[in-house]
Amino acid sequence: MINSALISFIFLIAALLVAWILSTNYPVYAQTPAGFRSSQNKTNNDGNISVTGIGSAKVKPDEAVVSLGVETIGKTANTALSANSDAMNKVINALKRLGVKENETSTSSFSISPNYNDSQSSSASGRLTGFTVSNSIQIESADINNMSKWIDTSIETGANTVNSIAFTLSDKKLEDTKINLIKKALDDARRKADTAASALGLKVVGIKSINLGEIGIQLPPIPLAKEMSTTTQTVSNASTPLISGQEQVTESVNVIFLLANINK
Repeated sequence: MINSALISFIFLIAALLVAWILSTNYPVYAQTPAGFRSSQNKTNNDGNISVTGIGSAKVKPDEAVVSLGVETIGKTANTALSANSDAMNKVINALKRLGVKENETSTSSFSISPNYNDSQSSSASGRLTGFTVSNSIQIESADINNMSKWIDTSIETGANTVNSIAFTLSDKKLEDTKINLIKKALDDARRKADTAASALGLKVVGIKSINLGEIGIQLPPIPLAKEMSTTTQTVSNASTPLISGQEQVTESVNVIFLLANINK
């Protein structure tokens, strides 16, 4: 009797659960292909696929950054600093006369370091012999065509180190480039999704989400081995050749596409 009542109670609970599930319209999904995830989006779909699209282009830089400087040696720190200041002021004034704007130049590094005798002689080894002062400035400008003239003039007037030069994109050109590459990346993602869906008997019916990646720019600096002696400076009449070339810019997007069966 008790067993019969218990069985009846279990069937009653099961019936109530079934009725509750049906009344809440809880969706039941068929198994989707491997690599796909079921979606409860309101769109009638059979799963989704995550695709990364890539957009890339070669862009010509519209700005250049050059680092150059003056290095002087003196028996005292004050002597080396005074000589360095005189030479650097001549360089800066010469650049201003050529049209370099004040907001295009800035100090990139400055140091004063002692020099010691590295001789193997025990009596002289480790003895202070003087000081070295290094002062470098950075020129950042959109006037790429005159950059060669600025470097040559700097060396003629006292600069004895040219550390590096790099070509880059201005904020405006970078923003315009990014917009175009996002469109390319989205088209690439859609082509990949269509190809994958078609191979599985599905079709793309919508988009669940879009995530933009960071823009990538390959702008390697160009080292310049143009160092002059502090005592003898011989400058060729030929201008220093600088070629910006084109830089590779890449943008990526990750898109989750909604899929449906072709036969629906």
